[in-house]
Amino acid sequence: MTDALSAAQPRRTFRVGAAARPCTLVVCRGCCCGNPRKYPGTDHDWQLARLRAAAADSGGRLAVRVSDCLGPCDQANVIVVQPSTAGRQAGGRAQWVGFAMDDDCTDELLAWVTAGGPGLADPPAALELQFVPPPRDARAARR
Repeated sequence: MTDALSAAQPRRTFRVGAAARPCTLVVCRGCCCGNPRKYPGTDHDWQLARLRAAAADSGGRLAVRVSDCLGPCDQANVIVVQPSTAGRQAGGRAQWVGFAMDDDCTDELLAWVTAGGPGLADPPAALELQFVPPPRDARAARR
């Protein structure tokens, strides 16, 4: 009887979800961000190399992507910190960081994402002062 019951019930299949997404830094390198003519006092290549080195050393917990243009050019250099899967599940949302040009800012970004990033760790207070609204939010605020 047990065999007949189990044969009559549909089989459950479990789907394995997508791989856990790491915390991701999206680094703008468009018309203004990363432009050595516009911001000659910043070593843009060194900053990107540091971020990529940290991602390579993170064991898959951090990723770095480069974008052509993220939009808020008047707040260059812009870096978007996207939460990991765990960070998003904990309520973390992407944070836009403007004026990210010096070593102190890069250090703070790396410390934050190494600690877990949005949703999992609080950002350093000085870095919070550099948070800028995403372009869609800035446009809505101007209306």
